[in-house]
Amino acid sequence: MQKIKNTISFIQDCYKSKGFISLHTPSFEGNEKKYLLETIDSTFVSSVGAYVDQFEEMMTAITNTKKSVAVVNGTAGIQVALRLVGVNAGDEVITQALTFVATANAIAYNGASPIFLDVDLDTMGLSPNSVSLFLEEYGDLRDEGCFNKKTGNKISACLPMHTFGFPVHLDELKVVCDAWKIPIVEDAAESLGSEYKNKPTGSIGEMGVFSFNGNKIVTCGGGGAIVTKNEQLGIKGKYLTTTAKVPHAYEFYHDELGFNFRMPNLNAALACAQLEQLDVFLEKKRSLAAEYKTFFDVSGIKFRDETPNTKANYWLMCVELENQTERDFFLAETNVAKIMTRPIWQLMYRLPMYQHCQRDEQLNAQFLEERIVNIPSSVR
Repeated sequence: MQKIKNTISFIQDCYKSKGFISLHTPSFEGNEKKYLLETIDSTFVSSVGAYVDQFEEMMTAITNTKKSVAVVNGTAGIQVALRLVGVNAGDEVITQALTFVATANAIAYNGASPIFLDVDLDTMGLSPNSVSLFLEEYGDLRDEGCFNKKTGNKISACLPMHTFGFPVHLDELKVVCDAWKIPIVEDAAESLGSEYKNKPTGSIGEMGVFSFNGNKIVTCGGGGAIVTKNEQLGIKGKYLTTTAKVPHAYEFYHDELGFNFRMPNLNAALACAQLEQLDVFLEKKRSLAAEYKTFFDVSGIKFRDETPNTKANYWLMCVELENQTERDFFLAETNVAKIMTRPIWQLMYRLPMYQHCQRDEQLNAQFLEERIVNIPSSVR
């Protein structure tokens, strides 16, 4: 198709290359090497060090929260955040099937089960209406919380994921969850720098979790952060991720099952240098998104744009094709042309370990699964 050929030429022009163009390459143009060398010279390369503390302070400021906890990756962060809000083995957590597998895995690591509910077409994230309809049918509200009439299990949390950095409808979701006594943990792994009604994502639920994996807008190779406006929960989070060690000058005593999940100082040094450039990265991302939007508006392919009252970080930009056949052709042609494109994830309930989980019809999720493709989104 001519419109796909035109797209290939446009992306090559954007990146000034006819060689391989990756989906998302990290940009190291700041103090990364300087801070890493300082860390090596200090000999504090593990989970204790000045840059770990600085990283937590920077994340607290960026997200307008009261406490940040540096962790080894976003998945570990979600696992701990869910435990902090009261998710126990045998409980259930409402989330979306249209997500990266880490979202569901973090629930399972707590011995809990996901309930997969549909997404909204505009945000590609968990739909407040889907959650409301599910709870009206299956919710049993008691003094001790919300329970699932079908299974008898407690629904201990709601875990929306801000897909590709596009915020879900958080106000509406919060109204529903508050009415049913269900705390929200935001899977903000992909949305650092995104805003919902002028508030940073990750700051609106009880807790928020970010990822700093190698392909994220800000990276430190691996790493994550839990953020919260509840200072006591944040303090408990740091304690749990530091093997639940009771503070003492020299004795080792651990009074509950904790995790060895603290971010090493080496990674934190890289993260701090990257966070210093976050505003620049966001500006360049939005500039690229504007170029894409101008092009796709006349190309016959739909570019996925931010929704009203939000500001997306455009971590991974994406297009929506007419159907799965056109999607597959688009994927094949672009990858043959050495332009890296990828389909959105397979829905979680299609995976063998989650086929048994309760879910709704997933009409919107299936529609998007058949049509959404990520296109090169690196900072230029």
